[in-house]
Amino acid sequence: MADKFDVIVIGAGPGGYVAAIRSAQLGLKTACVEKWQDTKGNVAHGGTCLNVGCIPSKALLEASHKFIEAKDDFDDLGISTGDVSMDVKKMMARKDKIVKNLTGGISGLFKANGVTALDGTGKVVGDKQVEVTDFDGKTATYDADSIVVAAGSVPVEIPPTPMTEGLIVDSTGALEFEETPKRLGVIGAGVIGLELGSVWNRLGSEVTVLEAMDSFLPMVDGALAKDAHKLLKKQGMDIKLGAKVTGSEVKGKEVVVTYEDADGKKEITFDKLIVCVGRRPYTKGVIADGVDVELDQRGFITVDDECRTNVPGVYAIGDCVRGPMLAHKASEEGVMVADIIAGHKAEMNYETIPSVIYTFPEVAWVGMTEQDAKDKGIEVKTGSFPFAANGRAMANNATDGSAKIIADAETDRILGLHIVGQHAGEMIAQGVIAMEFGSSAEDLALTCYAHPTMSEAVHEAALAVEGHAIHMANRKKRK
Repeated sequence: MADKFDVIVIGAGPGGYVAAIRSAQLGLKTACVEKWQDTKGNVAHGGTCLNVGCIPSKALLEASHKFIEAKDDFDDLGISTGDVSMDVKKMMARKDKIVKNLTGGISGLFKANGVTALDGTGKVVGDKQVEVTDFDGKTATYDADSIVVAAGSVPVEIPPTPMTEGLIVDSTGALEFEETPKRLGVIGAGVIGLELGSVWNRLGSEVTVLEAMDSFLPMVDGALAKDAHKLLKKQGMDIKLGAKVTGSEVKGKEVVVTYEDADGKKEITFDKLIVCVGRRPYTKGVIADGVDVELDQRGFITVDDECRTNVPGVYAIGDCVRGPMLAHKASEEGVMVADIIAGHKAEMNYETIPSVIYTFPEVAWVGMTEQDAKDKGIEVKTGSFPFAANGRAMANNATDGSAKIIADAETDRILGLHIVGQHAGEMIAQGVIAMEFGSSAEDLALTCYAHPTMSEAVHEAALAVEGHAIHMANRKKRK
């Protein structure tokens, strides 16, 4: 007879491992299947995020930012450093150490919470059954009252730029460069492309970003997106909008890329090319033929608001279902699903999921843009405040960017918060919490903020909604 679990989770990424731990904490006998292996052949929990995504990219972003600060900015602070250099191999070794610590930490959390780790590839094969194929090719079948599919996503490849080892790479390959390329091409001006482009731009690469869309960061408020675009170009990144890549050719150790823009066909040569045009759900081989789990036209597993599939007892979360492909979204879905399986009431507010781009300055947002609200016929009022007028920003030598609040003109309820600035990723939580509690702009305006802090820009933006900002000239008179 097959081993029996209350819950089996397929995938140990940010959605899967959280779902497994939460299920075990709620008293459910839980197993989690993972096939990811490190370079030594050991299972590495954490999925894309911990292994080749969120964490390693942030390690490189932090190291490269400190390098450029020491090289270009410390003199303004009265700090003399002399010649500054970057040891790329040492930077990569630090990144790998951080990844190893975190993935090993998840294994420890599994043991501490009583989660059974099943090493290998998991597949839903029948009515409440999961087949696991280990690394030697042996299979075992396990029964479960509930199955959670958390298989994640993989980078999208495009026909004009087929992967070529060491020359044309995806986001994973861009985390493994052993030296700084002189000429670096990036296809896609999204979150991943801008972050990876920033890393190598800071370390000396001539970075050219080719973006097929005519607009820059359309999910961010228009005014702030325009500021972010200017700031990144000022840092040396050549961001070409409306540039559709049509082909590529590897010539020796170079990549020749052809693209079309408003002026016609063009050609550009790179030493390395990173393809960052998005990610697609990973569902291949996760569900056996004959198991009627419904997929949509784009390959996402179809789920309801509580992440149930059309097959009773089978749930799906994270990147392989609708919604933003974000680690924290997957984690919260994992918690929600575990609670529901355990018989508790749980729900998730998809309107308050924050997003962050970890460039410098950071770009963060939650909720609607001003244009989103107008498209929905909602009359809005807005308030903005520049970090150039913020005391802590001046002290930090980080005065670029601003904070903007979008509020309902009738109810004053906060509809969105958008920030471009240092630590924007930390500050955006203020907007998330405010929106979760249905706060008004006035609620934030009447809140006492610590001084001096970067967060005071959010406070002043809230005051500015009614023209009452203290540290900026106001168009409206105080009532």
